[in-house]
Amino acid sequence: MKYNNIDVPEFKRLMEEGAKIIDVRSPDELREGSVPGYTQINFFDPSFKLDIDRLDKDITYLIYCRSGNRSGKACSMMGEMGFKNLYNLNGGIGAWNSKK
Repeated sequence: MKYNNIDVPEFKRLMEEGAKIIDVRSPDELREGSVPGYTQINFFDPSFKLDIDRLDKDITYLIYCRSGNRSGKACSMMGEMGFKNLYNLNGGIGAWNSKK
């Protein structure tokens, strides 16, 4: 596995250190809330892989979705593409919302 699954406190700590936050949910899912400072790159969009490939592979990314499953798949894909510092939020936005 080329990424780490982390909990909300660790996600927040890495946010404070300047990690880039990527929300891989669809636009309709945003009504469930979001993490401050996120960039949305929809996992189901046909251009997802192309959009991801444009990112700097050497910085730290915090990835989340609704539950943590889709973002885990995104992290796996990104790891295969050469990204080095990837973190998946366990429980996704549901976990985030429960820890506000």
